[in-house]
Amino acid sequence: MSAASVTQREPRDVDELSTCLRDARRRSLSLLEDLDDERWIGPQLAIVNPPLWEIGHVAWFQEKWCLRHLAGRAPLRADADRLFDSAAIAHDTRWHLAFPGRRDVLGYVEGVLASVEEQLAALPRADADTRYFHLLALYHEDMHGEAFVYTRQTHGYPPPRSAAPRGNGGGPCPGDVEIEGGSWRMGADPGEGFLFDNESRAHTVEVRPFRMARAPVTQADFRAFVEDDGYRRRELWTAEGWSWRVNAAAEAPLYWKRQGEAWLRRHYDRWVPLEEHLPVHFVNAHEAEAWCRWAGRRLPTEAEWEFAAGPARFPWGDDAPSSERAQLDLTADGPCEVGAHPAGDSRHGVRQMIGNVWEWTATTFEPYPGFEAGPYAEYSAPWFGWQRVLRGGAFATRARLLRNTWRNFYTPDRRDVLAGFRTCAL
Repeated sequence: MSAASVTQREPRDVDELSTCLRDARRRSLSLLEDLDDERWIGPQLAIVNPPLWEIGHVAWFQEKWCLRHLAGRAPLRADADRLFDSAAIAHDTRWHLAFPGRRDVLGYVEGVLASVEEQLAALPRADADTRYFHLLALYHEDMHGEAFVYTRQTHGYPPPRSAAPRGNGGGPCPGDVEIEGGSWRMGADPGEGFLFDNESRAHTVEVRPFRMARAPVTQADFRAFVEDDGYRRRELWTAEGWSWRVNAAAEAPLYWKRQGEAWLRRHYDRWVPLEEHLPVHFVNAHEAEAWCRWAGRRLPTEAEWEFAAGPARFPWGDDAPSSERAQLDLTADGPCEVGAHPAGDSRHGVRQMIGNVWEWTATTFEPYPGFEAGPYAEYSAPWFGWQRVLRGGAFATRARLLRNTWRNFYTPDRRDVLAGFRTCAL
């Protein structure tokens, strides 16, 4: 199997599942292997996990669904649930557990994968349950891999060794496109490949005509807001947003600082000048909405975003993502300029709807009509009603994880994740 097929399409048979699971584990370990023992635990913060706990949790989740649930196997470690069950272990206690040493945790991580591969190799084929639960474990690990990337940024660690430095090129991508609106079948139905429960079921919505920006808001766009006292003008913020801004003492995006007349941005462990054509990222929904009020714009709704992305699996059609179409898979250690990847344009001419930076929407995360929780019941249901939907994926997101119907969600105050935003005309 080629490297491209490992990352860019949904695996189906037992050999493909095994190959992708090995690929995900290599990726996870490559994002942590250069950290010393102190950094494997790291500072205690509400927005990240200790990496040592998190890699153990990834393996525990795989063991729970692929070995215990599917095959009725006994736990590989008697203390695994006590150490790595995220539903049972309060976040703030994860730095203070009686961890075994790093070697023991990594031995457990390797042992789980070896047992899963051995079990898969003994199967003549991958039935529906085998595919579903191994894909659940695979995509769960892919999501945590992205978390390892933004954890490195949060703590100011060096960029991942496995990612190349960001390249230049692409330039700006100004202007709006007219989108006709109409009746839209939003979401997905079972039988369309693996789905997370919050994508189902497809349902009809009406989308009014609207104008959407061809590209996400850039660092240069956002700098103008900052320099026009955008963070100090109460009238630009919602009540919730202003309360957040005051409590956070926010005067600019999280990783920006002024140096004389210039602005710098922290990129992992070093400060770099702002890159005017790169999308602004590490901003939260409150900051995005304040910028929109300042600019006379608005965030798209989730339905508008999906309508603009189009009816195919991806904005450009059903062909798998490629490096020509999208910035994905941590091929670089940050986002690219907003004018790059014209081959990935949607049918309306909207660029970079998949990859580069996650995009905040105006929509609160809610269940679709007819929602039924999946076997992993904690995935969506606990977060309905108080988190915000993001769409599209980021530079560190795995290509195999994404499609036009994929829904991400965070609280609107989170500005540590790989999120920017795109706007619509009022």
